[in-house]
This record gives sequence, structure tokens and C-alpha cells, in this order.
Amino acid sequence: MTTTENGSGTLELAGKRALVTGGSRGIGAAVVRQFLDAGAEVLATARSATSTVPEGAAFVQADVRTRAGAEALATAAQETLGGVDVLVHNAGGARPHEGASAIPDEEWQDALDLNFLASVRLDSLLVPGMRERGSGAIVHVSSSAVLTPVGPFLHYTTAKAALDNYSRGMAMELAPFGIRVNTVAPGRVATPGGETTREQWAEVSARMGAAPAETNADDTPPLGREGQPDDIANAVLFFVSGRAGWLTGRNLVVDGGEFPMG
Repeated sequence: MTTTENGSGTLELAGKRALVTGGSRGIGAAVVRQFLDAGAEVLATARSATSTVPEGAAFVQADVRTRAGAEALATAAQETLGGVDVLVHNAGGARPHEGASAIPDEEWQDALDLNFLASVRLDSLLVPGMRERGSGAIVHVSSSAVLTPVGPFLHYTTAKAALDNYSRGMAMELAPFGIRVNTVAPGRVATPGGETTREQWAEVSARMGAAPAETNADDTPPLGREGQPDDIANAVLFFVSGRAGWLTGRNLVVDGGEFPMG
């Protein structure tokens, strides 16, 4: 559990209105819980209806892979929250294939829509309100897998690499308006989605004839354990809080030391 009060005893996100995509489980749900604990009013969204959203958060079902879905979510956020001060793009994912050449065109497009263009579209709809208010905080959840791209996931890591580049550019564009844009790149984290992906990767690797070690499935990060959703949520909360008020355009890799600084 994170500390949600600053040195003066004030809840860090009191009075803030936050939208979290992919907020029904795993990392997204942890972000929602920490935001609620920090005093924010939170709207969570996911593609499927669910009963697992943390208590206290509002929920709307939305598919952000399309422009229409992003527009519907932006409208719901305006109706539910009256505006968005904090935006966290956490929705993402892709399934592995037997090498880059085996990835179908439609899955390249789906990976781009979910992991990259969803952020672009939703930002374009919600940033104007932040600019009018002269403040805002955006966090795009990327992946440390960008640092070591492999063929079976190249559609996913390519989309996340585009997201990283976009985030840096948006940070510079929006800084004069008091809007901060940062990226958090999780390493190996114990989530339902992560476990499913690792199982799929092991199956694909077996079909490709790869040794188990080549999948990195059994590697333990230097800090000796797999990450937990709250490890990532801690970083997200930091970036949107006043403690990171002079940080923008940063990409924080949270991976237990798996990819140390060069």
C-alpha cells in the first residue's frame, strides 16, 4: 500500500478527477485503488462489463480501440466527472505468434489501435479541457519489453515504442499549458493478463522449438521477486501527484532491476 498523504497530511489527489483505462483488474485496478485512497474521484473503464472494479470508483464499459469508442468514453467521463484532471492509459495487450512474419495484418492493426492509437485518440478529446484549465497529468503505461523486442511480440512492442515516442513529443507540446505527460514501463508483473500472456508465449516458443530459457519465463528480476500491481501503481501515483510537479517527458522503467541503466 502506498502512502497517500503528503507531508502536510493532505490527500495527494483530493479534488482531482481521474480516468483510468483498463481499470478493472491487475495494474489498472491497483491504480484505481491508490487514486481513491489518495482522495481522487475515479472513473474506470474496460472493454467488458465487470464486477471487479474497486469499490468507490465509477465504471463505464468502453472499447477504446476505435475513434467512436474513445468519443463515447470522453462523453461518459464528462457526464460522470464533469471533466478530467488525471488521465491514465493502461489498456493494452496482444497475443504472441510464431515470429513477426506470422502476425496477421489485422493483429498488427489491433495492436496499434489498442496500445498506441487509443491513447492518441483519447488524449485529443480530453487535452483541450486540460488546456483550458491550465493543468493536467497524463500517464501512458508502456512496457519494458520495448527494450528487448522479440518476433512473437513485435506488433505489441512496436506499438508501445510508438507510444513512448508520442509521449515525449506530447510532453514538450503541452508543457507550456501546465500539462505533464509521462510514461511508466512495467517489467514482469503478476497479473491475470500477464500470466495468460506468459502461458501463450511458452506454447508458441515450444512450437518454434525454443528452449524454455529462451522465453525468459523463469527468470527472476535482480530484486528477487516478480512485480506486483501496486509496484506499478506507486509509480503512476507519483507521476500524477504534486511530488512530480517538475517532471514531464520521463519514461520510468519499473522492473525490479531487470534492465539496469547503461
